Amino acid sequence: MRTTQALATLSRVARRDAIPLAQRLLSSIEARAEDAWRALVGREIEERLTRVSLTSGSQVDPFGLDLAWGKYALAAVAFLHRRYFRTRVYGLENVPDGRVLLIANHSGQVPIDGAMIGASLFFDREPPRVVRSMVEKWTQTLPFVSVLFQRVGQVVGVPENARRLLHNGEAVLVFPEGARGISKPFSQRYRLTEFGLGFLRLALETNTPIVPVAVVGAEEQYINVANLTSMANLVGMPTFPVVPQWFIPGLQLPLPTRYHIHFGKPIFFEGDPDDDDAVIEEKVWVVKSTIQEMVNVGLKARKSLFF
Repeated sequence: MRTTQALATLSRVARRDAIPLAQRLLSSIEARAEDAWRALVGREIEERLTRVSLTSGSQVDPFGLDLAWGKYALAAVAFLHRRYFRTRVYGLENVPDGRVLLIANHSGQVPIDGAMIGASLFFDREPPRVVRSMVEKWTQTLPFVSVLFQRVGQVVGVPENARRLLHNGEAVLVFPEGARGISKPFSQRYRLTEFGLGFLRLALETNTPIVPVAVVGAEEQYINVANLTSMANLVGMPTFPVVPQWFIPGLQLPLPTRYHIHFGKPIFFEGDPDDDDAVIEEKVWVVKSTIQEMVNVGLKARKSLFF
């Protein structure tokens, strides 16, 4: 009887004191670990930023990239890159110094893949590089988003902007599939859509090497079942994807799929940038087929969607 009463008393004490104490202790440990991680990443970002210089010679470049402001975005990107998507990066030694065009497949409904490519070159490459991504013109019509993109180095994807960046020795990221690629339905995952020709003409004009980039893992972060063309036209968007996941409580965030980013060997092209489309298309096919093959190899090598 006394044993039963003692156990009951212990149970009440545990519920009243021990369990809450353990929960508070666990929360404190998690908070301290998070603070320590943030401090560590903050120091790393500061150190890496000291080794990145803008061509303007100041903290803000003519396109609006602000290194002082961008460090906060880099902290968020570091979390996604290292802890959420746990990105694995291959072939960074293939990315040269100086001007380069990074040409990648595009997917995932939102441009997280671009952020992870940029994170790979900033956090994992020595020396670190800041990537300038070419974004769709319509993004400039979005409140807040247009300013955010400017501050973190995104540039409207028109030839004049890309040309200036390359002449300044920048690393420029281009998704030739555009909106067609990022919003493809799940049934067409990892099948590259039609490539635009502009990036190849730009490479010929500026004598810039092309580094093919294959991203595996982004297709599954949001599952798109269809695109509503009429709705896209109504709201002025390139596409209007139907993603059931967005309407399920708790699943608005992307699934924590593991990203695998592969950087291929540089490809050099020679020729006249004003050649007929048919001539340029042959060169574009070389880049597209290279990326598709890299994607296929990456898919075969991937052992799990999340690990």
